[in-house]
Amino acid sequence: MNLKNDLLLRAARGEKTERTPVWMMRQAGRILAEYRAVREKAGSFIKLATTPEMAAEVTLQPVDLLGVDAAIIFSDILVIPEAMGLPYEMVEQRGPVFPSTVHTLEDLQKLHIAEPETDLKYVLDAIKITKEGLAGRVPLIGFAGAPFTIFCYMTEGKGSKTFSVAKKHLYADPGFSHTLLQQITDSTIAYLKAQIAAGADIVQLFDSWAGILSPEQYRIFSLPYIKQICDAITEVPVTVFAKGAFFARKEIGELSCSVVGLDWNMDIAESRALIPDKTLQGNLDPCVLYSSYDQIRAEVKKMVGQFGTQRYIANLGHGVYPDTDPDKVRCFIEAVKEYSSL
Repeated sequence: MNLKNDLLLRAARGEKTERTPVWMMRQAGRILAEYRAVREKAGSFIKLATTPEMAAEVTLQPVDLLGVDAAIIFSDILVIPEAMGLPYEMVEQRGPVFPSTVHTLEDLQKLHIAEPETDLKYVLDAIKITKEGLAGRVPLIGFAGAPFTIFCYMTEGKGSKTFSVAKKHLYADPGFSHTLLQQITDSTIAYLKAQIAAGADIVQLFDSWAGILSPEQYRIFSLPYIKQICDAITEVPVTVFAKGAFFARKEIGELSCSVVGLDWNMDIAESRALIPDKTLQGNLDPCVLYSSYDQIRAEVKKMVGQFGTQRYIANLGHGVYPDTDPDKVRCFIEAVKEYSSL
């Protein structure tokens, strides 16, 4: 199907665009009253994410209501450990919790490499339904968590400020760590390829906890596995977003990905110098959207001026916060379109 708006894909491939494409991480979420209504109907986050029709509905909402240049499938990075045999729960006010965790090679033998067509069929069905609903209006982004970030949750069992349990394994039992990371990597490659076969036009890897590692540890326990994924996904462009990994920008830029996502702590000019041959994505501080409309517009104008309008995908430096005013979000999106048009 030919896309009516293929700005995102052209920007990802480094082709000339009439203006900068814009979308937001977590754009399908609590900022929208329409999302909250579907979430209430579902009864739980996991029920929403695992019901293809509902997941597709909330995936489409930002396209219809906010005017973004891409949809991103509504799901969660933690579907991979669940598909490998480690289910999780989403606890209100606490976030994801794993009743069981993995710590030994014996624990790993209880897991299996995810089989997307069976273990994750609900995500693939949601992608297919979403593609029908989009009818070629904008591209659909698929995604997965980067292996180290998934490793953190599978060993720690919940979110953490330090992920010291996960990091202890890296130092105390590197053999276990590499075995689990490889299992996650193999599962993620199969999953992303299945998303692409179902209709995803571009995929993004979220290394949400990259910043808790030292540069040396990141080069040992994260980058090699991200590289495997980037090398394996040749069908569509790949975006790598490693939050907090400012020290690894040059190495990430050397991966066989098309787009490198930046958080708001990563200097734009410095990033362009370190990653000269890739499209960059980012990187407005989500808290800017709490400010006045005039300040949002001024910050967007400054950001676009620093990135330039080509080889650039506008986004926030992390996911939009759930208490953000949707009208402020629309201001951000409209300002990007205005200030980046040729």
